[in-house]
Amino acid sequence: MNDQKTLPDFAIELRDLKKTYGAKGKVEEKKALRGVDLKIPRGSIFGLLGPNGAGKSTMINIISGLVNKTSGQVNVWGYDLDKKPREVAAALGVVPQEINMDPFFTPRESMELMAGFYGVPEKERHSDEILEALGLGDKKDAYVRQLSGGMKRRLMVAKAMVHTPPILILDEPTAGVDVELRRQLWEYVKELNAQGTTIVLTTHYLEEAQEMCDQIAIINHGEVIACEETDTLLARLDQKKLIVHPEQSISSLPEELNDLDIEVRNDDALVVTFRANETRVMDLLNRIREAGIRIRDLATEEADLEDVFVSMTSESN
Repeated sequence: MNDQKTLPDFAIELRDLKKTYGAKGKVEEKKALRGVDLKIPRGSIFGLLGPNGAGKSTMINIISGLVNKTSGQVNVWGYDLDKKPREVAAALGVVPQEINMDPFFTPRESMELMAGFYGVPEKERHSDEILEALGLGDKKDAYVRQLSGGMKRRLMVAKAMVHTPPILILDEPTAGVDVELRRQLWEYVKELNAQGTTIVLTTHYLEEAQEMCDQIAIINHGEVIACEETDTLLARLDQKKLIVHPEQSISSLPEELNDLDIEVRNDDALVVTFRANETRVMDLLNRIREAGIRIRDLATEEADLEDVFVSMTSESN
């Protein structure tokens, strides 16, 4: 590993990364990645979001050496994947989506075997410590086949950490995991990050990414369509919705409200979309009242990461 003086600013750097499946120019040709440029800061919790088939897993598989890229450059922990594949592999701990392990091994045996694969000397192994941290200490001598799905998922995280890699990639790590196990997993991930481990996370739980990630990239159709700090990304949709329920049904909107971004829902509610830093709710209510609409009830809604995600992916289609 690089010493402290030469630690890279970015844990992972991708430059013009492309992946095409199928014969070039043929009908079945599929462009999974279309020139991805991405920099993942060292020490961050980085979220990678996108719809199914967007290219997230292809990207991760290329980084981890499971899939060959068509073109472009991949640097992991300062190492060029083409020139230093062994060093790249040593810098990564990867937890794939699919649970894949020998059911006739115990968790501790699985850990020791994986540590042996990575050449970790016996005196430097921390199998029991890692299993304990992930809530598997009391199951270390049980057969893997006896573990629940959530426990198997956590064991996969444990196995990825046997060689103490500086980068941990979690590909949909909480799929099928109950709320309590998910909470324990994220506590451990946060502890790892606090100790300096860079975390790369793909997830379909948008609220999870919003809570966990320092920075988020959104990928769609093999292209990165946004890559920003989480707060900045949310601020890009600095939108609120004012939902007004009038006392009587409205057949058509008064002309004096035509300049507003307003629509009438099927339940007769008026929905006004506005930017909170430009418009006050009270001003909107006054205009609605002045247009002769009597208000029975009202509510406001703020944009969250799901709104940003839906907005950006629909714009890129």
